[in-house]
Amino acid sequence: MKRNFNEWLGKFRDSIANYEYYIDFAKVHRNVDSIKVELNILNALVGSKDIENEFMQIVSKYPETLKCIPLLLAVRANEIYAIDGDGEFSYNFKKMNYSPEQYTVFMRKTGLFDLMEKHIIHSLVDYATGVETGLDSNGRKNRGGHLMEDLVESFIKKAGYIKGQNYFKEMYIHEITEKWGIDLSAISNQGKAEKRFDFVIKTENMIYGIETNFYASGGSKLNETARSYKQIAQEVDTIDGFTFVWFTDGKGWQSARRNLEETFDVLDTMYSISDMENGIIYNFL
Repeated sequence: MKRNFNEWLGKFRDSIANYEYYIDFAKVHRNVDSIKVELNILNALVGSKDIENEFMQIVSKYPETLKCIPLLLAVRANEIYAIDGDGEFSYNFKKMNYSPEQYTVFMRKTGLFDLMEKHIIHSLVDYATGVETGLDSNGRKNRGGHLMEDLVESFIKKAGYIKGQNYFKEMYIHEITEKWGIDLSAISNQGKAEKRFDFVIKTENMIYGIETNFYASGGSKLNETARSYKQIAQEVDTIDGFTFVWFTDGKGWQSARRNLEETFDVLDTMYSISDMENGIIYNFL
């Protein structure tokens, strides 16, 4: 029975964010803990009435405290470049490359001294934790890219497949060929292009090459992806014993529905999260 594209697309999700998607607090606390001693040393500057001299004394005696400073500015780097009418400087916070006096200039001009001496903050450890939390939010894009992979893998495991035995993660075409002796040159353009599948499932009679993605928003990439997978679907039709499977979802496809439908029409093994929930992977057995 032929599936209805509009009904299928209508079940796509707005989001698949899990609880760990928003902030990786374990990473936040781990990063802050790694400089906690140095932050507590610098904490002596909070509310100081002679902050410049006290800062110079601290960095002269404990130069390792400098490594905390980039984080206080929400910068992930050991070197920070700065230029103004007094010159241009490249401050190294891993190994002191200027005098303590020049680092004092940096602290004053960036506003870090104001932050501390005016009691705008009371604890550098707490402040650093907040900065780390903000910086980690930038990692959501990377975490989001793995959410669909993780979700698909959970359904693969639920269907009874075992990693390393009958399902494999991130396999290149040449690895599939070497492991099972199947000719996949039709996909690789006669060996000129190396394709990697997110997952490969091996059953008694079939090898399934699986791609996964989720698009919460639109963009040109969706059209390119749909066209690319349509081509793979057509190439795979010439290979016995190999099936291409595409798990995709996300409301972003609404903006690229025409290209998605073209692929849907030629790829019967194109599935959504709803299909997985309805046990489609069990059909591979």
